[in-house]
Amino acid sequence: MRGPLGAVIGRYPSSTDGGTIQIGDGIIKHNRKCRDIVFLVIFIAFWVAMIVNSSFGFNQGNPLRLTYGLDYKGNICGDRGADPDLRELELRYWVNPNQVYESGSKDNRAKISNARTICLMDCPIPSEDSLNWVCDYPEGDVRLSVDDWIDRNYDYFADLTPDLRNTSLQLQGPCYPVIFPSVNVYWSCQLIARASNVSLRHWKEMGGVNIVEDIAVDKSIHGLINSRSLVLKRYVADVGKSWGVLIVCGGILPVFLSVIWLLMIRHLVAAMPWITVILFNALIVSVTMFYYLKAGWIGNDSISPIIGEHDPYYHVSAREIGHLHAAAVFMTVVMIISVLSSIAIVRRILMATSVLKVAAKVIGEVQALIIFPIIPYAILAIFYMFWFAAALYLFSSGRIVQNDCNTNCCAYDLKSKRVSCDRCCGYSIQYTSHIAAAIFFHLFGGYWATQFFVASSATVIAGSVATYYWARGGTSPEISFLPVFSSMKRLARYSIGSVALGSLFVSFIESIRFILEALRRKLKGAKSAPESWFGRMVYNSSQCLLRCIGWTIKCVNRNAYILIAITGKSFFKSSEIATDLIISNILRIGKVNVIGDVILFLGKLCVSLASALFAFLMLDTHKYNIGHNKISSPIFPVLVCWFLGYIVATLFFAVVEMSIDTIILSFCQDSEEHQGNAQYAPPLLIETLNDQNEMQRLTQ
Repeated sequence: MRGPLGAVIGRYPSSTDGGTIQIGDGIIKHNRKCRDIVFLVIFIAFWVAMIVNSSFGFNQGNPLRLTYGLDYKGNICGDRGADPDLRELELRYWVNPNQVYESGSKDNRAKISNARTICLMDCPIPSEDSLNWVCDYPEGDVRLSVDDWIDRNYDYFADLTPDLRNTSLQLQGPCYPVIFPSVNVYWSCQLIARASNVSLRHWKEMGGVNIVEDIAVDKSIHGLINSRSLVLKRYVADVGKSWGVLIVCGGILPVFLSVIWLLMIRHLVAAMPWITVILFNALIVSVTMFYYLKAGWIGNDSISPIIGEHDPYYHVSAREIGHLHAAAVFMTVVMIISVLSSIAIVRRILMATSVLKVAAKVIGEVQALIIFPIIPYAILAIFYMFWFAAALYLFSSGRIVQNDCNTNCCAYDLKSKRVSCDRCCGYSIQYTSHIAAAIFFHLFGGYWATQFFVASSATVIAGSVATYYWARGGTSPEISFLPVFSSMKRLARYSIGSVALGSLFVSFIESIRFILEALRRKLKGAKSAPESWFGRMVYNSSQCLLRCIGWTIKCVNRNAYILIAITGKSFFKSSEIATDLIISNILRIGKVNVIGDVILFLGKLCVSLASALFAFLMLDTHKYNIGHNKISSPIFPVLVCWFLGYIVATLFFAVVEMSIDTIILSFCQDSEEHQGNAQYAPPLLIETLNDQNEMQRLTQ
């Protein structure tokens, strides 16, 4: 059985001098000591490992790999450090149409990754009256600079010797005919399986080998561009390209909206629940409509995988469009459920108003609480800038190696001055298991760090509010700022290890749930899920149980942080005390907290949805729809802005959320230690919780 908190708080009353409350060592300050030091050491070691892991990514990665392809030398298109300099040559083009056909043919084992590619400035098109050529990079006996080669439209066929012209007519280079038109699809030249009759006739008249005109030419490249790995790379690259959107919509805008919301809670507390519910419904409908727009179901503003000017009658499908369709359907379901749920809680709005009034009173007295979240926000912003940069490099890490292919291909090498058949395989980026482990560790580390900073902020707020409560709601000039700084000092000196343990606990459970969910999806895709009714019941029940455990741990953690701030005990001991208090006062805490948490949750969603909405608007501008900054899909940047907006809102809304929870937990303990009559509770709280009419409404 836990001991009474009076030993910590109740028996150390504050002294008064002339009616002025002196905040001394008696309210919360007592003989504390460092807790959960082992986990503090683990957390420090984790940060060292994060730095080492990120350094590996910065050394091995190159974000250009997320967007651009490789040429026949293993260079990344657009890489200024390549040989030759490819800073302006960003488009990957397949020079040998027969290799492309063979890789798309069902009867051939050739792979498109082994087809010969070159980096160009733009996608070549067939000539209307002659035959265009694309030749290899100038080297060896070809005395041309790269700039001259570009100015000549990549064509030096006329300068070749008869022998080199003959190898070119055999599709062995160094020059290759432009027979099929092509279009820029995500920085790769997608061949269109409609050969130019004029170019094909000139080719045959010159004695060139037979070139197969088949739909496989189109499908082979299209299949590579739409492969899952390249789609994922493009999504990650989209986040890097839209860094300006992330700063504005994921960093600056949520702060502004959160502060506005806190000020409105302070001055318009009676109207805030209604404003929050109405605004939430309007925002979720607006965001859903934007998904419809980008999916092409409304208007003509759907995304296009084609970059630059192209034939308006030529359309290319992409996985990104299918993902937008799925997102639009998902948002429709969420929108319907959310609107109906918000209508269902209308009758409980008055209860939320009563609870928010108490929080508004605390914010008015402890004014530093409004500006305190700026501190963890600034720290988290610096961390996220580092984390996202490292993530881009980790996702693009790996070694560029030449493939081991068994195809019979030969190509002329200008340096060795001969036709080579032993090094004609293409190049690819080789990923090892330790890279996957590094990425997973980086993701886990980001989530743990986020939980740690959020928990630290919540603990400081809880300590500040508890000081206010156990000072009998005093209005001393000191109370505006002193409790916040004192709470920060106690956290840093005694309880930082406990916060590290609590955040690790949540991160670990959520990671397990994520892994099990991924396995569930994989088994479902492989049709390996349990087929019997009993197996399905156990399978689904375990998933539901895991979600409930995750939600319960988050709830217990939040109250544990309050007890850590008040008592200075270890994480597990504080969790035990918090759980005991919750169970003993479930009617008081449960119904009041649930409806208050719902309104606060809707407020966080309002901020995050507004961030997502403005992200859609910014990504719809000309800058992100053409040229180098064109994104493949708004899904990832919008999701990241939504996530960042929610995290920022959590930091600021914790002022209200933790104020309510801390006040109510303190009230319950105060009432328990004084035979049901709280001695330290502010008058507004007593009026809110002890009024008979209010209690009747709470217990309906």
